[in-house]
Parts: sequence; structure tokens; C-alpha cells
Amino acid sequence: MRWRALTLAATGLLLACTRPEPAARPVILATTTSFQDTGLLDALLERFAAEGGPKVKAVAVGTGEALEMGRRGDADVLVVHAPKAEQKFMDEGHGTRRRALWHNDFVLVGPPSDPAKIRSLRSAAEALAAIAKADALFVSRGDNSGTHIKEKELFAAANLVPWAHYLSAGQGMGETLRIASEKQAYCLSDRGTFLKLKSTLALEQLMESEPPVMNPYHVIEVSLAKHPKVNAAGAKAFADFLVSGSTQSFVARFGVDRFGQPLFFPDASGGPVEPGR
Repeated sequence: MRWRALTLAATGLLLACTRPEPAARPVILATTTSFQDTGLLDALLERFAAEGGPKVKAVAVGTGEALEMGRRGDADVLVVHAPKAEQKFMDEGHGTRRRALWHNDFVLVGPPSDPAKIRSLRSAAEALAAIAKADALFVSRGDNSGTHIKEKELFAAANLVPWAHYLSAGQGMGETLRIASEKQAYCLSDRGTFLKLKSTLALEQLMESEPPVMNPYHVIEVSLAKHPKVNAAGAKAFADFLVSGSTQSFVARFGVDRFGQPLFFPDASGGPVEPGR
């Protein structure tokens, strides 16, 4: 009987040692909607999978909500575009590494009739002031995204507060542009998303600021020390893929064949980003 018990125990141990490990859970990516709406996210996830990377589950939200997901430990890696908010996240100890990815810029779009006459202006703050003075309809994302944060910075620079015909959509970039199109309203958009959706919208790009209102994107790995349940290995693998030379070269070409210009311009050097960038 004792021999049989030992045999069964040894057999159980052998089976435990040879049983395949359950697949690691997907890497949870919290990302800005513009990354998704431009089509770049799907293209890069396909390339990452083809290179043997772990499965990634993307949750497209505004940058503010993406950072909150990181603070709660509900995401493993973030792709976001609000530098001051990102730096605060890092200072609080929620991120282990923050690296530059790419950038584009913000543009003001609106109805071809341009009732506020902003087409000839060269300052985003000046153009927003003209829209407010004309009491023209303006649709804001209103979701604490990177775009909404930049809009609030521009409002502050122009000493503006929302006016009678200011509409807060509470939506992602693509849906906000569609609302602006339906209502023939002005809107602040990242250039990449507008270029991708332009053919479906009754809007025109009416002005771009000189110098441009820059829109930098970064990848942040959520801290394992702060949030013990994060998939740190998967987050690092995906972040390393995003800053790799081959991915950056792909980003530099993405959109050129269709739009005559890239939707994003690569920035990655592989190292950490200096505070405030």
C-alpha cells in the first residue's frame, strides 16, 4: 500500500511538471483613441503578433482615463499624449519607464464656409478667440483626453471660457469629428485622425498654428512595484517593440501612400524622456 501511494504521488508530480503552463494573460494596453482611429494601432498589433509577441488587449480611451487605468493597476502599458499629466503619473511612482514614440500636431477644422474667418490666422489661440467672438459652434472632446487637455491650455492662453455655442461631446476623436461634421462646427483635432477620416467628413482643415501646436506621444510601462498584478514582462516586450527601429520606420511611412504624408513622425531614441517633454 505504501509503495502504491508513493507511486501515485510520483506520477502526480511528473504530470504536474510536464503539464503545459496556462497561457499568460494578454497585455492590457490603455491608449488614446487617436492611436486607434488613425488605424496605426491595428497595423502595429498585427506586426507585433507576427513577430511572436504576446497577445495585446487594447482599450482605447482618452489619455486622462488611460492614466487612471494605470493608477488603478488596470493596465500594463500606456500609449498617451499629455506630457504634463504623464510626468505627474511618473512622479507618483505609477510608471517604471516613459519613452518617446512619435508626434504629429493639432489643427483646427470646421465648416468650409468658415463663419469665424479663421482661415487666414496663424495662431491657434487667436483662432479660438475668433470662434468665441463669432459665437460659432465649437465641439470639444470634453473627455480629459490629451486633445482636450491641449484645448484647455489654448483656452487659458487666449483667456477664454466656454461660450453659448460650445458643445462638450465626451467622446473620442473620431466620434467628435463626426459630430462636428454633422453640426457644421469647429473642432480641435490631431492631424492624423483628421486625415484618416477627412473623406467621410463635411469639414476642412482651416488653420494650423505657426509654430505648430505639437502633439507628442509616449509609451509608459506601469510599475510592478506599485501594482504587483501587472504583466510587466508583456508590457516591456510591447514597449520595446514600439520604440524599435523597424517599428519607427514603419510609422514614418504609415499613411504616405494614401494621404501623401505620414500620420505620425517617429521620435523614439530608446532612452527615457526628459521631464516635461
